[in-house]
Amino acid sequence: MPDFNGEWLGMFSIFKIFFALGWVSFGGPAAHIGYFRKTFVEQKQWLTDAEYAQLVALSQFLPGPGSSQVGFALGYKKGGIAGAFAAFLGFTLPSIVLMIGLALLSSSLLETSVFIAIMHALKLLAVVVVADAIVGMYKNFCQSKRAIMLCLFVAVSMLLFSGIMAQVVTLLVCAVLGSLWFKEQALESATVRFDTGKLSIIPFVVFATVLIIGPFVASQTPILQMFHDFFYAGSLVFGGGHVVLPLLQNVVGDQLSTDTFLTGYAAAQAVPGPMFTFATYLGYELLPQQPILGAVVATAAVFLPGFLLILTVINNWQSLASIPNVAAALKGVNAGVVGLLIAALYQPIFVSAVVGAQDFAIVLIGYFLLKQFKLPIVALVASFVGYGVLLS
Repeated sequence: MPDFNGEWLGMFSIFKIFFALGWVSFGGPAAHIGYFRKTFVEQKQWLTDAEYAQLVALSQFLPGPGSSQVGFALGYKKGGIAGAFAAFLGFTLPSIVLMIGLALLSSSLLETSVFIAIMHALKLLAVVVVADAIVGMYKNFCQSKRAIMLCLFVAVSMLLFSGIMAQVVTLLVCAVLGSLWFKEQALESATVRFDTGKLSIIPFVVFATVLIIGPFVASQTPILQMFHDFFYAGSLVFGGGHVVLPLLQNVVGDQLSTDTFLTGYAAAQAVPGPMFTFATYLGYELLPQQPILGAVVATAAVFLPGFLLILTVINNWQSLASIPNVAAALKGVNAGVVGLLIAALYQPIFVSAVVGAQDFAIVLIGYFLLKQFKLPIVALVASFVGYGVLLS
């Protein structure tokens, strides 16, 4: 007999961990990757740094919200489909709740000096978290001159040529060079094992069906039209975060005022969790007769494509990781991912957070507290919020 009680307890345990992270994960996708690494690699040891970097790399090659896809994959590794759903719901629910609350309050709260100061302080915390993730991953993946070269290549390329194509091309170059340079070490990183891929075809069929049929049924009701529009946007966004802005603007630009759109975008940057919950705010505003329903439909639609694609490839991806040549290529990609995070640490995180010597001093103090006193994330968040209140 299936152990349903055990399954529910396992799902709830995964949900609790991600729900706690969802309240404190400020700073956007790169910062979320840092939070996830600290929690699931260093503290809970669900997986190794190499396994984690593979999940991060996979999220970079697929459309959808990058950091949420990593969280979804982590939940899948721990508890299958149910665990993946629990991880997504836990990590995203705080942001959804806050976005709906901010939609109710409109721009009145976003414009207060205290709120602005707290958000600024939490952006400084994001600098600390991402820097810590970079240091840890650099130690693991950049131990040879060739690995350091790949890391530098990606970091410099992304700083000079931003955009999704530059990101994909540089990681592909790392894969090719890694397969040539790291063959002898390949078997060391080919350790990831997931369940066999019975569901690999089904999620792709669902994805393709919704994408193809959507335009033909969308016009029947406002809800279907909204679902189609946001599903379409989520299907075309690589990297997540700020990249979703122009697509969503195209989707709803003729239905909402520019002020409403920009207020929602500001709210998405202010709350913890994935920036894709920008769709929550827009859905709330687009369906004033049933705002909660609109928020839920828009949120589900924009996240769904990325998760269906993750389910399509994750089992095959992990099976491929056991092939020596592929494992060698992944070692190159792992080094490249470190460079990707280095570039993200500068732009958009550092340049949008650190605006003076005092800010940089706070970052240094925060990094010292994190590394020397091993303060938990909750304590760090509370400390930076306190600094923000004083700053205001």
